[in-house]
Order: sequence, then C-alpha cells, then structure tokens
Amino acid sequence: MSERMVRQFMEMVRIDSESGDEARFLEYLLGEVKALGGAAALDPYGNLIASFPAKGCKGAAPVLLSCHGDTVKPGVGIEPVLDGGVVHSGGDTILGADDKAGIAEVLEALRVAPVRPPVEFAVSRQEEVGLFGVKALDFSRITARRGFLMDNDTLDTIVIGGPTYFAIDVKVIGRSAHAGMEPEKGINAIHAAAKAIAALRLGRIDHETTANVGVVSGGVIRNGVPAECSFLAECRSGDHAKAVALVEEMTRVIRTEVEGAGAAVEVAVDEKCRAVRIPEDAWAVRIAKQALAAIGIDAKAVFITGFTDASIYNNHGIEMAVVGIGAQDEHSTTEHVAVADMENAVLALVEMLRLAAA
Repeated sequence: MSERMVRQFMEMVRIDSESGDEARFLEYLLGEVKALGGAAALDPYGNLIASFPAKGCKGAAPVLLSCHGDTVKPGVGIEPVLDGGVVHSGGDTILGADDKAGIAEVLEALRVAPVRPPVEFAVSRQEEVGLFGVKALDFSRITARRGFLMDNDTLDTIVIGGPTYFAIDVKVIGRSAHAGMEPEKGINAIHAAAKAIAALRLGRIDHETTANVGVVSGGVIRNGVPAECSFLAECRSGDHAKAVALVEEMTRVIRTEVEGAGAAVEVAVDEKCRAVRIPEDAWAVRIAKQALAAIGIDAKAVFITGFTDASIYNNHGIEMAVVGIGAQDEHSTTEHVAVADMENAVLALVEMLRLAAA
C-alpha cells in the first residue's frame, strides 16, 4: 500500500498547482479518479466532483470525502525527497502535502477498502486564497449529507468548527509632492495608513478572536511624498457577532485616523466564511473517533480559528468533520509528511468507510 501511495503522492506534488493554477493537476486527477472506476467531471468553476458505487454493502447513505487541489507559494518546481520514511521538499519550495497527501490517502483508501458506502469525492480549487472553489462548487451534484474533509494536520484531532473570517482591503489616497522642496503641499498616504494601523487592536483579542495587518505597500521614490498606500488586514472569531463587531470597529478606526490625517480612504470588506460548529457527538465526529480508536489513536474534537472548506460545507447543511492527513509544517519550505502517518490516515479512512456502510 505505502509504496504505491507514496509514489503517487510524489508524482502529484511535482505537478504545479499554486492557487489559481490548478487546471493541469485537476485534469491529471480526473484521469486518476476515472481509472479507479469513478464517474467524474469538472464543474463550471473547475472543481472536481466524482462518485463511486458502494462496495460490499447495500442501502447505505452516501458519504462525501473532500480535499483541495491548490497549494500555497512557493509551489512551482517542487521536487519531493523521500528520506528515512519522511517525504519533504528540496528545501526551496513547499512540499504540497497540504492537501495532496490527503488526496493520495483518499485514492488509496478507495483502492483498498473492502467495504464502503456510495462515496462522493470533491476536490476544490483556490482553497488557500479564500475558499473560492468550494464557494463556487456545483452543490447540485452532491447528494451526500455528511462526510469527512481530509485537511487537518494531526491524526489525533478532529476539527469540528471554524471562525467567521473577514478580509479587509484598504487603499489610502493622499497627495504627492517633492519631499525636500515642498512637502507641505503633499499628504503622506503612508503616514496616514500608519496612524490607522497603530490605532487598531491587533493580535489576540480574546480566546476565539484575532485581528492582523499582514501586508503594507506604498510609495514610489524615497524623495517623494507618497500619494497612495495599501494594506491588507483581517479579523476572525469563533463567535460571528464578535467578528462583525470587530470588523465594524476596525473599519471605523481606519476611516477616522486616515481622514484625520487629511487623506481619503477606500475600505473593502469581504466575509470569507461564517462561524460554524458541529456537535462533538455529531455522526461524522463519532465515526472518525471510532475509526481512529481502532488503530490506536485517541482523537479529540477541537475548534480552530483557521478556516477550511468544511465551514462552507457545514453552512450548506452537509455535516463535515475535518480529519488528519499527517502533514507537518504546512505553508513552509520545511513542510513534510511521514509515510507512517499517511498509512495510518488510510487505515483510519478505510475504517470510517466500513463504519459508514454498516
């Protein structure tokens, strides 16, 4: 099992699929899914949706398995290395185990599971940059009402919820002038943006709420009063009302500080996903816990303030628990995955399918 799965995983990560550039990888995956006997197609947005018939059972409800096909940067030219039972990148790129390890594990489980209910398999685009793929998914092609998202790192946790997340894009407009000859004629957009950022409450607000400014850009030349400055901020909370109140506060502070500095400002707010939490005794959580316990892993249900495709599925009424794939140090050039963890993920998934077919 492991040799075949690892070989395919390493083949997959060699196919570039940074967010927005997943087409070649998803076309590859389409062929692999069809070769396993799945009825598969890409939806209008380019997400892959497949279905597999039941095996060794009759009358069981369908189960949805899902992953995402995109990776973060730097993800071009990945060259995986298998060393001492661990797969890692060459050191100048990510590995792409997030989420191609999950995809490889799903494919292997579909190959080897002796019993399974009808299975639907969805692989989304552009998860890493805002869940765009799953938001545009053709849900008319999904009949399952419960399932598992293979996109958690550790095998001993099961994610049962995620936050409301707001992206805040800010453009500050000042007025250019020569910084040495006539600075009084200018309005420094960077200074106005800095005042706004300094006035924001950032970092951990409470146990389930955070805010951040992650990107600032502006100015053209050293000796010019900058006419424009942009910054990208965010806030998130496990409590939707808290997130709404915080984004309103941040927007108000930004406008007040920028306009107080004499500049104009444009603020665009985008709700990327809404807080959702499934019960710890939900069917998907119970099945995942039982399956992991069968291979000796005592998994705990956790709520995270990161977001995954499961938030969108759950808000669409499809009960999804997020289970582990074994990836470590995701989104970094030290990303890696142990073959033993991938094997355990497959064993757990095979058991989940058996329990779901019962």
